[in-house]
Amino acid sequence: MKNINTVNTSHLSQNTDIDVIKIKTERNSLGTLKTMIVLLLIFSQLIIFLLSYLYFISFWQWYFIISFGFSLCTCIYVLSTNKNSQSKPVWILFLLLCFSFGYIIYLISDERVFWGRQKKRYDKIISKSNKYQIQNDIKIDNKKVANDCQYLYTSGNFTTFNGTDTKYFSSGATLFDSILEDLQKAKKFIFIEYFIISDGVLLKRFLSILQKKVKQGVDVRIIYDDFGSHGCLKSKTKSNIKKMGIKLIPFNKLLPKFTVLSNYRDHRKIVVIDGEIAYTGGTNLADEYINEKRSHGYWKDAGIRLNGSAVDGFTLMFLRQWEFASKKSVEFEKYINIATKTDNKSVVVPYCDGLDYEDNIGKNAYTNMLANANDKLYIMSPYFVIDDTIKNLLINKAKAGVDVRLILPEVADKKFVYIISRNNAEKLLEYGVKVYTMKNSFVHSKVMLSENSAIVGSINMDLRSFYQQFECAVYLDDANTLSSINDDFTHTFGNCIEITKKNAKRSKLFFRIIAGITNIISPFM
Repeated sequence: MKNINTVNTSHLSQNTDIDVIKIKTERNSLGTLKTMIVLLLIFSQLIIFLLSYLYFISFWQWYFIISFGFSLCTCIYVLSTNKNSQSKPVWILFLLLCFSFGYIIYLISDERVFWGRQKKRYDKIISKSNKYQIQNDIKIDNKKVANDCQYLYTSGNFTTFNGTDTKYFSSGATLFDSILEDLQKAKKFIFIEYFIISDGVLLKRFLSILQKKVKQGVDVRIIYDDFGSHGCLKSKTKSNIKKMGIKLIPFNKLLPKFTVLSNYRDHRKIVVIDGEIAYTGGTNLADEYINEKRSHGYWKDAGIRLNGSAVDGFTLMFLRQWEFASKKSVEFEKYINIATKTDNKSVVVPYCDGLDYEDNIGKNAYTNMLANANDKLYIMSPYFVIDDTIKNLLINKAKAGVDVRLILPEVADKKFVYIISRNNAEKLLEYGVKVYTMKNSFVHSKVMLSENSAIVGSINMDLRSFYQQFECAVYLDDANTLSSINDDFTHTFGNCIEITKKNAKRSKLFFRIIAGITNIISPFM
């Protein structure tokens, strides 16, 4: 890795006409060793469980008959639940094939079993801070936008704001240039929450600013996901960050024991500065997001900046997660209602999703926008692992004459997920949906645009984001920002290959076989 402390990232913002570059980067050997030890310990526990199970059943021949009855009852229960339509048949197949222990696996993976205690803690935190989520009396002329806003408030008490300026960034480089500039102006507090925080050039730039801010009396707090950052954020770096006076905590610490909880991660990306400015989007705090480090070609990402009243939405998200992860009470009133309201009358709704809410808010917000589109519907996502609800909506909209377009990466970061994504997307071609892959690039942006509104955030078009992760996003209808997002799509289309029946991967039998097999486990990927 280059030994530099600063780097101008702006020149990388739109350069997409480049070859895929594979480079060797600095490896965190200690992090890799720790990961191997954790996996070995978890595997050992599974082996012990299996041996204990085999020993147990050897003494009880009636166990198989009773187990089959339990598994059959569990199948009936699965059909009656609100689980997504993709996972139900997989669970039923598993329960019938592995009837002697399948119902036990289902039981320990049920949210009410493994998440019950945590859910109660979240409920208390949300109840304590609900008074800061009062719906504003805002006149919304567009009925479809009004309906979307009403859903977000009804499902999660997410306030509809105006008085907020928004700015869209079409690359991680320009986004982080803006974040770093705003960090230097911080006077009161800085809140940072990322799925991945990694050692590298970008983190050094962050820490050089944050260290100065702490010395100036600024309250700096960072949440990182322990799984997402495992192996790329060194223990020495964590120790140095704490020595600087920065408050640093992990979300859902990765432990060397078998637990379903390890599958549920904090995928949010949030930066809040003084309660006046907030950022979110697809980027994590790592060098590949500014194309300083390349292993998947050009990294295409996006984000958005908020300045004004709606920043309170992200401040509240962060503080709730901080209280949950740190197990320390937070004085919310010190950080809310600080922002200066702008003259902008456009709608802005910051919202989040996760196991702290009953509804699948991230998925439903996308679904509502899909249903409300009349003219166009543009989607940018690294993954495309969807259920029947979204698939049928996309098909019906295309059949109705709506311009439906989907941009996916050409370069894969996860091979099997990419196969499923391409397969799902190419199935839509015959119905009029246009599918593109960005040349020599990995598209990591999570953006949806219609003629009425847009969503920008951390939420992928996949079942993991919809059902298993803590996510965040912004819903907005500002005309200038919608125009900027549309310009990004237009520019990106020009750097894409349009997928047709002639160049589709589904035209190859081997691809269809692999896609069919991997699609079986797609609900759990």
